[in-house]
Amino acid sequence: MKDSKWIWRLVSLISIVTTIIFIVGFGYAVKDIVNPQGDLPETSLPQETSSPAEEQDGLLKVVALGDSLAKGTGDNTGSGFVKRAVQGLSSGGEKVTLLGNLGINGLTTQGLQSKLAEEGVKYTIRQANTILISIGANDLFQGSGITQRRSANPETSTEVPPIENSEQAKDIADEELSPQELLAALPAASKRLEELLLQINKINPQARIYYLGLYNPFGDIPDLLVPGNQAVTAWNNAALDIINRHSNMTLVPTFDLFHNHLEYLSTDHFHPSGEGYQRMADRVVQAVR
Repeated sequence: MKDSKWIWRLVSLISIVTTIIFIVGFGYAVKDIVNPQGDLPETSLPQETSSPAEEQDGLLKVVALGDSLAKGTGDNTGSGFVKRAVQGLSSGGEKVTLLGNLGINGLTTQGLQSKLAEEGVKYTIRQANTILISIGANDLFQGSGITQRRSANPETSTEVPPIENSEQAKDIADEELSPQELLAALPAASKRLEELLLQINKINPQARIYYLGLYNPFGDIPDLLVPGNQAVTAWNNAALDIINRHSNMTLVPTFDLFHNHLEYLSTDHFHPSGEGYQRMADRVVQAVR
């Protein structure tokens, strides 16, 4: 009889304990459903993704593209506006590195479009966050026939030689070049400019693009002063219209730097001298900052 009582008491105790365990377990289950938790503790979860190193430390990674002005032709030091701009930014406290200068003498917009198809060029552009571009003078002046008369179709030429001296420029003026003739190259060339700027932006949409506007190198030749100014102004206005539609693009003006200041041109009467390139570099520094 006593044994039966102990057995029932034991069964009752086990039932109570089981019920308590069930209730506690049910409570935890409801808690997990209402407020689920991950398998890992909060401290081991991935934190916010950090910015790339070049953005964190403010490093400007510069690439230059374009024609002989980008290359620095006419500067006895070989620096051109690109190296001078890098030096100017560095002296102002910015951290700057020049990844490469891809400027080529005589390059046109069409020629630069072809270069952008090269894997090495695209790779270099992708590494940069600051892209300097000088292009268009050969399209406007040489591509239109102002610097030479040739039987070849300028639309098929990607590289043409620059003016050799001021006498050659004066000979061109004697041919009675009209503003209409000089402006004839503008529509097709400005369309190519827009295409290549968009192409560069597509290759690296994160980079800032700085395009240097054109100047008139023939301001001291009466027959070329007016048509040259008209053509350059029309080109720069077309470039500005393109650039204004893209928040990561900036036009760096140069027309006023050489207008009535042709002493800043080199002896070839086309490219800037070292002093001229320094004025251009100062403009680039102002734009980048």
